[in-house]
Amino acid sequence: MKSVVGMVVSNKMQKSVVVAVDRLFHHKIYNRYVKRTSKFMAHDENNQCNIGDRVRLDPSRPLSKRKNWVVAEILKKARIYIPPSVDNAAASSTKTKTLAS
Repeated sequence: MKSVVGMVVSNKMQKSVVVAVDRLFHHKIYNRYVKRTSKFMAHDENNQCNIGDRVRLDPSRPLSKRKNWVVAEILKKARIYIPPSVDNAAASSTKTKTLAS
């Protein structure tokens, strides 16, 4: 097996992530390119991966029943939206009220 590149779709487990890997192949009958997605469970030792990250997976020995891959590197981090906290929202609303007065 060789290393594959995919997108993290789940990181709800401890030290594990689910990575979706897309591949294109030519369908002889339809004479079109078809996209297929495979999901692999991979070992993420330091819990660094987030949903949306682009990662490279390397094959390894079986680590559990379904986990045969290790996250080799994070190629691109996802941009994560952090909503404003309640304290910041309250502070900004009082500023606008004082400015309007």
